[in-house]
Amino acid sequence: MIARTLYRKLVDSHKVLELDSQNVLLYADLHLMNEYTSPQAFTGLHEQERTVLMPAQNVAVVSHIIPTHAVRHRIIADPASALQASNLKSNCERHGIPLFDTNDALQGIEHVVAPEHGLIRPGMVVICGDSHTTTYGALGALGFGIGTSEVEHVLATQTLVYRLAQDMRIRVDGSLPLGTTAKDLILMIISRIGAQGARGFVVEFCGSAIDALSIEARFTLCNMAVEAGARGALIAPDAKAIDYVLKRASDIQGAIADQAQTHWATLKSDESARFDCEHQFDATDVAPYVTWGTSPDQAIPIDGVVPFPAVLADGSPDTSTAHALRYTGLSSGASLQGVPVQHVFIGSCTNARIEDLRSVAEIVKDKHVAAGVRAMVVPGSGAVRNQAEAEGIAAVLIDAGFEWRQPGCSMCLAMNDDVLSPGQRCASTTNRNFEGRQGRGAITHLMSPAMAAAAALTGVITDIRYLNQKRGAHE
Repeated sequence: MIARTLYRKLVDSHKVLELDSQNVLLYADLHLMNEYTSPQAFTGLHEQERTVLMPAQNVAVVSHIIPTHAVRHRIIADPASALQASNLKSNCERHGIPLFDTNDALQGIEHVVAPEHGLIRPGMVVICGDSHTTTYGALGALGFGIGTSEVEHVLATQTLVYRLAQDMRIRVDGSLPLGTTAKDLILMIISRIGAQGARGFVVEFCGSAIDALSIEARFTLCNMAVEAGARGALIAPDAKAIDYVLKRASDIQGAIADQAQTHWATLKSDESARFDCEHQFDATDVAPYVTWGTSPDQAIPIDGVVPFPAVLADGSPDTSTAHALRYTGLSSGASLQGVPVQHVFIGSCTNARIEDLRSVAEIVKDKHVAAGVRAMVVPGSGAVRNQAEAEGIAAVLIDAGFEWRQPGCSMCLAMNDDVLSPGQRCASTTNRNFEGRQGRGAITHLMSPAMAAAAALTGVITDIRYLNQKRGAHE
């Protein structure tokens, strides 16, 4: 038998038809939808007088355009956004598709909601009109984003014409040092291999450092793999992943659970499987990372310095670095430590789970947000929000001066009311720092929740490892 990678096993088990050497017709176990990539798909479906083939294997969530103000009943004031939400609701009602609507108590970000309700299981193929569907690889599921025309095809057939990817393995051994997290690890990896370093690949993460990560930390890792161009990210399901799923998937019990676990045990790359590309990193080398530019790969250790523009092979200067520096207002050779921030945003499908909020609360307890800083915490879902309130986390954050918001994508991409003003600099736990991502002319520095909490307390980008010393210097 030919040795196969985990990725190839998942593709093979979902292949309906081999179209040619590079393309297959792939079956999707679950299709997730949101309010901004599905309207045109439904319109196309209805124009062709088609129905949704498998409504129960589709789930919709309102998340990107929803306001997150701390009010019990939310109203989407923007007419265009309100229309998107109402269209999604009417389309779901028409076709019998489950929907986490605007004021559903469990509404939230799709990539937080789906795993916490046991919808994601090892071995699944999960697709969504959103690039960060790679998140689900943390549970051994192949997740990836698709376009609107593909959404229509999936609604009609529960399948997708899928172009095969190459296999990449990233091994990380060792232990993450105190003060560093999975967010720092993935920022380091992206900075090393580049924003296109995994383009055309599905990445499998492995190694002792990956084994040691919690499931929520693995979500963060797989979520941001797409920022290196990856078409998917996978971690072979282990006891942690299986325990996470079984606690949430109430339909998997008894003999079914036994059968499932027997199958899940096979979801790993064969020892002699060949990867098209491999990288290896040492977790002990990871420091807290912060982005300095306008791409996730433009990141440095907090104790590093902003780079100088490189000289390309033809002798010309790298204009992308110079352009990013002009946009962010930073200088080559400068340190990011001490750079003032006006806003701190803790949220998004990357870092808005309960584990993230616990880490923030631990840092800010009995302290207060610095004068002149607006700090927001937006939980990833209604379930996360409820748990944070039950654990007393919300009270700690509010006492420290943070805004405690309703769940949603919020300031991750500014498709809602949460938008930065031109020139505002934000310490953000999100996944992208593109120009204008959080508002026209706004400047985004990606970092971990712990680093964002430190910036909120000091008013400047701060090395979390020396927070108390830094606070003394700025008080």
